[in-house]
Amino acid sequence: MSPMPTESAIAEKRQQILQGAMEIFLHQGYEGTSMDRVATAAGVSKITIYKHFADKEGLFTALIEQIAEQRFNRVLGGIYLEKEPEEVLRHIATQILQLIASDEQYVAFFRLIMGESGRFPELAQLFVRALPQRAWKVLGNYFATHPKLDIANPEATARIFTGTVISYAITQYILHGEQIAPMPSDVLIENLVHLIVNQSSS
Repeated sequence: MSPMPTESAIAEKRQQILQGAMEIFLHQGYEGTSMDRVATAAGVSKITIYKHFADKEGLFTALIEQIAEQRFNRVLGGIYLEKEPEEVLRHIATQILQLIASDEQYVAFFRLIMGESGRFPELAQLFVRALPQRAWKVLGNYFATHPKLDIANPEATARIFTGTVISYAITQYILHGEQIAPMPSDVLIENLVHLIVNQSSS
C-alpha cells in the first residue's frame, strides 16, 4: 500500500495542474479548454485533475482566486492605516501601473476574462469579487477610517481612484495609447492624489 501524499506534495500537484490549466485557458479560451488538454499540458492524468478539482469551472475558479490573491497582495498587501494618504495612494497607483505594464500573464488572463464575459458572466463576476471588489473595500475602509480624511463617500472614491488608474494603464499599455496620447504616469498619479486628498479638506 503506497503512503499517503503529504500536504506539500498535494499542494505541489495542485499547482502543477493550475500551471497547465493556465496555459490551455490562455490559448484555447474557456469554452475551448478540455480536461484532456489540461492533463496533457500539466503532465498528469485526467483522474488526477478530478481528485483536486470538481470540474472545469472549479479549475477556472481556482485560477481566478490564485491570480487575484497574488495581485491583491502585490498592490495592497503592504499598506498600513497609519501611513499618510499621499504615500498610500502613490504606492497603490504605482503598483497598479507596474502590474499592468509588466505582468504579461495577468494582462493575458484579464483579456481572457473580458473576452469570455459575454458568454460566461458568472466567471467575470467571480473575478470582480475576488479582486476589484476586495480592493474597493480595503481602500474604502482606509478612506473612511483615516483621521486626516473626511471623504463623503469612501467606496465611490475608492472606485474613482482605482478606476482612473486602471483606465490609464489599459489605454496606455494595452491599447498602445501612449503613442498617440502620451501622458507621464507621475503626472497622472500626482494630480489624482491631489484631487482625492483635497476632496477631504474642501
